[in-house]
Amino acid sequence: MNEQYILLAFAAIGASALICQWLAWRSRLPAILPLLVCGILAGPVFGWLDPQALFGPLLFPMVSMAVALILFEGSLTLHLSEWREIGSVVRRMVTVGALATWGTIAVTTHYLLGFAWEMALLFGTLTLVTGPTVIVPMLRVVRPKASVANILRWEGIVIDPIGALLAVVMFSFIISSADGQGWQHSLATFAGVILCGGLFGAAGGWTLGQVLRRQWLPDYLHNLAVLATVLGIFIAANQVMHESGLLAVTLMGMWLANMKGVDVRHILHFKENLSVLLISGLFILLAARLDLSALLALGPAVLLLLAVIQFIARPLNVALSTLGSSLNWRERALLAWISPRGIVAAAVSAIFAIRLGEAGYAGAELLVPLTFAVIIGTVVLQSATARPLARLLGVAEPAPSGFLIVGANPVARAIGQALQQLGSRVLLTDSSWENIRAARMAQLPTYFGNPASQHAEAHLDLVGIGHLLALSPAGELNTLASMRFRHEFGAHCLFSLASGQESRRSDKHRASDEHRGRALGNQPLTYPQAASRLAQGAELYTTTLTDNFAWSDYQALHGSRATLLFARDREGRIHVVTPQSALLPQTGWTLVALIEPQPQQADARPDEKAKATG
Repeated sequence: MNEQYILLAFAAIGASALICQWLAWRSRLPAILPLLVCGILAGPVFGWLDPQALFGPLLFPMVSMAVALILFEGSLTLHLSEWREIGSVVRRMVTVGALATWGTIAVTTHYLLGFAWEMALLFGTLTLVTGPTVIVPMLRVVRPKASVANILRWEGIVIDPIGALLAVVMFSFIISSADGQGWQHSLATFAGVILCGGLFGAAGGWTLGQVLRRQWLPDYLHNLAVLATVLGIFIAANQVMHESGLLAVTLMGMWLANMKGVDVRHILHFKENLSVLLISGLFILLAARLDLSALLALGPAVLLLLAVIQFIARPLNVALSTLGSSLNWRERALLAWISPRGIVAAAVSAIFAIRLGEAGYAGAELLVPLTFAVIIGTVVLQSATARPLARLLGVAEPAPSGFLIVGANPVARAIGQALQQLGSRVLLTDSSWENIRAARMAQLPTYFGNPASQHAEAHLDLVGIGHLLALSPAGELNTLASMRFRHEFGAHCLFSLASGQESRRSDKHRASDEHRGRALGNQPLTYPQAASRLAQGAELYTTTLTDNFAWSDYQALHGSRATLLFARDREGRIHVVTPQSALLPQTGWTLVALIEPQPQQADARPDEKAKATG
């Protein structure tokens, strides 16, 4: 194979991966679907891409290291402190429910497809994992009630590393029993894999945690150190005990994520970006290796397996997990329908299939095509039907009307409380822990982090939210957030307060209104002005217009001292006020305005409602 072909193949894979990710973003579908379709078309359908010929003996090590990095990144998100917060339903779904799903799929695979019990049990572990990368895009399209959306989102986050760990343990047991020297020797080898993986994982996590906590390396070397350590632990564990490397890096990530005094946010951000790169290229390569003829030879059995997973395994999981809960039958029915398979299933099945094929296991060549069939089947079926089903069951949210607020500073907190009193859902985001803590003490929902990060893409709960209020004093962050959520919410639902620097810059140096969002308030208002007025005694007041206190009376009373921000009409819709708004509030409307105090504070009118902030 000549050098020109290799370079063209790398360029084509990169371009295809970018196009697939962009299509997923535009269509709000899981990225795994266009990636797999692209790989199948390039490989078994048209024969343009042959990964084995392209990489030769490097293919297996490359896939192994990529899977190790993906599992490490996933395990970094499993914080044991969150176990008490996820609710009893989610805890049962990722424990008792997951075991029920595993058993149902394994039994069906054994009797329906003729898989040996070891292979059937392994396939069961591979196909019980959902994951946030497939759940979150689907939730944004389906928009179920918050009770259902939160359960599905947390299940995807928690089951990801747990399912991967279970699959690695099961794979280790199969490999350890391959020599045929009896159960005692097999169990001893299996225990050795668990012990070796556990020791290397704990040692690697503790050592790396100490390096990060004690600042023995400069910040710019942290990502390189983590990458080198993960690959080093993976290779070292495999050298000591075969097939213990994946277990070691999974446990290493869990150890590091739960180690006190270690901040892994910057590491997680780097790993998330790296995972996007690895996943995009890896899935195209793996899909190009699919043996479609072997899959088609199974015939209708594949469709029967998909039916069992969709109509028996998942409903059984939900039934066991929701016993005694407050969920009604409609919410349980939607939970029982939504469970798309995702990244962990595809990535881990590939490495296991290669390794088991080398060990001579019958049926190993079917692991990847069968897993990909489950992924494509569940994603396509549920993406097409979940939204109509949610509407039919009456558990779909109406058009999202809540507010994502960038910033948890005093201005953002005051506006968030006022919107909450209007009955609107709000979510405040900030990278300052002091601001987040103050917002939580004010009973405001928060997300600690950058809303434009890759972590937010998977974890930010946007159910019921359809507007952006960019209220950070950092104008660049406001602009970035507006650009990030422009496609999500629409340009007409983006609003911001200009920062002090932006208000002083010329048009040549200031981001355009198209990127910053529309100005907030009926009078031109910047963030420094809003913060200054609040500090000098101005407050947010909520006022309901009546027959005796109409809009003209409101204007006469407050005049230019009031900057109108929001208005809720008699149907409950909230209107965001801008300098270009032509609102004419009527009787029964509720207004929220930032009102400056009078020089001589007059007695409050009886029509004025309680203040939104203290």
